[in-house]
Amino acid sequence: MDQTNGQTAQNKIKRAPVHEGPRNHLITFALSLLLTFLAFMAAANQSLSTGFVIFLLVAMAFSQAIMQLAYWMHLKDKGHFYPRLFLTIGGIVAFLCFIAAIYWMWW
Repeated sequence: MDQTNGQTAQNKIKRAPVHEGPRNHLITFALSLLLTFLAFMAAANQSLSTGFVIFLLVAMAFSQAIMQLAYWMHLKDKGHFYPRLFLTIGGIVAFLCFIAAIYWMWW
């Protein structure tokens, strides 16, 4: 191997970042369909309590939103610190507004 400045010829070749392809998008899409189907089944099931159904729907909606943000909006990739930061701050502000609204209505 020819070595120039401590680098081999193999290291000199610039490689493009590896493209992950549609596999992760298809998996996320299938999981979103599954969660949507489960949400419809939970809402249609009369034997489940209303409180449990509401909790289940909110939990599935939250997990589906996180999956879609991570894979469809590419927030799992490097270089997306500021969008993640602002989404986190926005989520905290929305949660605090929700808590303040509940507190305001009850007292």
